Amino acid sequence: MINAMNARSHSKEAILTALALLVPVAIFIAAAPVDDNSLKPPAKDPIPVAFLISDGAVVIDFCGPWEVFQDVMIPSRHDMPFRLYTVAETKKPIRTSGGMQIVPDYTIADAPAPKVIVIPAQSDPTPAVLDWIKKSSKTTDVTMSVCTGAFVLAKTGLLDGKSATTYHGAFGRFAMKFPDVQLKRGARFVENGNLATAGGLSSGIDLALRVVERYYGREVAQKTAYNMEYQGQGWMNPDSNQVYATALVSTAEHPLCAVCGMDVDPKIAPKSVFKGTTYYFCSDDDKKTFDAAPDKFVTK
Repeated sequence: MINAMNARSHSKEAILTALALLVPVAIFIAAAPVDDNSLKPPAKDPIPVAFLISDGAVVIDFCGPWEVFQDVMIPSRHDMPFRLYTVAETKKPIRTSGGMQIVPDYTIADAPAPKVIVIPAQSDPTPAVLDWIKKSSKTTDVTMSVCTGAFVLAKTGLLDGKSATTYHGAFGRFAMKFPDVQLKRGARFVENGNLATAGGLSSGIDLALRVVERYYGREVAQKTAYNMEYQGQGWMNPDSNQVYATALVSTAEHPLCAVCGMDVDPKIAPKSVFKGTTYYFCSDDDKKTFDAAPDKFVTK
């Protein structure tokens, strides 16, 4: 009788111990973030990624994401999981920022159908390029812009009624030009279905890592960042650009362009007077933008 009671006591203790060990696991599982934006990679073939470029394309905007995608490694496969190529309106060599020259792999007429499109900051797109973006985006998993590449994407009309971000120095111009797009200041990147926009320059690296995470999970994205010796954490927090949410204030001692916020030299900078105050600009184009709607750029 005593042995039976002891056996039941030990059995009860074992059950309670097991439950005590399982509770933290259950809590962890319940608290673990669920990525409902995950993407399904193809079973065998690599994911085709088109980098749309034209004259003036900013190097880090497309080379940063290119480096991310090329560095992804999946232990279970021997080939690269992403197939990368450049696309332009023609095969004519393109002169990018800083003078780098690139001969596009494909034109918009013969490029393979992409599952991911990367649109860096670049020159104004032609109607043919905009049409290619719109048609291709019908079947992409992600069409992403980097920096002022958001202007190119917005010109397609695909961002109308959606939220987006861009380079912090272009917030004012973007809001004026695309009033139907909800501009998110202070966002590292913004996702809307198969559309995504990144902030300026290095933000494209984070958005590319986020795309990798959506396809292959956080562990693969973390390993990719580790192998790149990239220590940025913005790809795990889309709201991590809050330092850029509020524009810098121009002062007499440290004057800034009233449109883009960059440093200016009052001795040589274009200027305008509005309501008794003098405003300086980086370029004549910024001055024209300001003069068209000064109220949009003046802090009240």
